[in-house]
Amino acid sequence: MRITFAPWGETLAELADAARRAEQAGAEVVWVPELHRSASVSAAALVQATTDAQVGTAIQLAFTRSPMVTALEALDLDELSDGRFILGLGTGVQRLNESWHNARWGKPVGHLRETVRNVRHVVAHATAGAEMALDGEFEPMRIRGYQRPYPVRRPAIPIYLAAMGPAMTRLAGRIGDGWISHELCSPSYLVERILPEIETGIAMAVDDGGPRSRADVELVVSACCSVAPDPVVARDRARGQVGFYASVRTYADFFAFHGLAQAQQRVIDAFGAGTGAEHLADAVTPEMVDAVTLNGDRDRVAAQIAAYEGIADAVKLSAPTHGLTPQEIRAGQDEVVGLIATITGGRS
Repeated sequence: MRITFAPWGETLAELADAARRAEQAGAEVVWVPELHRSASVSAAALVQATTDAQVGTAIQLAFTRSPMVTALEALDLDELSDGRFILGLGTGVQRLNESWHNARWGKPVGHLRETVRNVRHVVAHATAGAEMALDGEFEPMRIRGYQRPYPVRRPAIPIYLAAMGPAMTRLAGRIGDGWISHELCSPSYLVERILPEIETGIAMAVDDGGPRSRADVELVVSACCSVAPDPVVARDRARGQVGFYASVRTYADFFAFHGLAQAQQRVIDAFGAGTGAEHLADAVTPEMVDAVTLNGDRDRVAAQIAAYEGIADAVKLSAPTHGLTPQEIRAGQDEVVGLIATITGGRS
């Protein structure tokens, strides 16, 4: 099981430094999100700060760029990294796409399927100079008179899909090179809710002209990881992160699965009463934190990570950020980087 890391930084320089330190600690992949920064620009900063670790987007929004622009950015990042780039794509939510980006939403599963198809086609044929003509309900593409005049590092760049619901998870199993979870994903949820849908998607790939196996899809569990010598401090740092997710009704099934439906409702009520998403920690119970995050001292968290062995292929660790000061985030992140070195023995 690969240990990977999602760094944090107030500046791009700090973000890059955190990635560099995580690589030295033994992280095999460093990941960047897309919300407060552009995923592709952040990835470029990490590519230049690292030498061996892969660099991935977890995730880049799939519908706010054209598939061609997404493909060109992926080609550039793969060149810049000498073949270390992973393109992680996700849909985001409808309001974000339509209100923030004026982007088409469509039917997200079908839309993402066509987007991935187009990105792969452009990457594979960018230097050929031939017409690229693909039909589609959401992403028809007609490109004539284009030929990339630069060498391509790889004609196929791995594409991982973020998925939570059953249909999108099946799509990840069917067409993705990997699957990425949201930040809260327990081993039991992975076994009972995610793996069956991944396996179903893998079986569906026969309809696309070729069989797939479980080995074709890397399962990346994202884990909010709060480490501190004092277990109370570790748990408290993670409360805000749990509160942020619990305030979103989309995660109702996830919290109900863990027997936390009433606990989630208390968070939703607090949010509805005017408590900001960054300040919901007080509405989160210790039971919620323990059920859906990794928290405690290094020995306890290392044991929690080990529970994913044989189920997940990689664990993406990130320090909690919601409701915390930059100093608190840095302290938590330093502990996670130290934990990675303890688990892996560091990079020689």
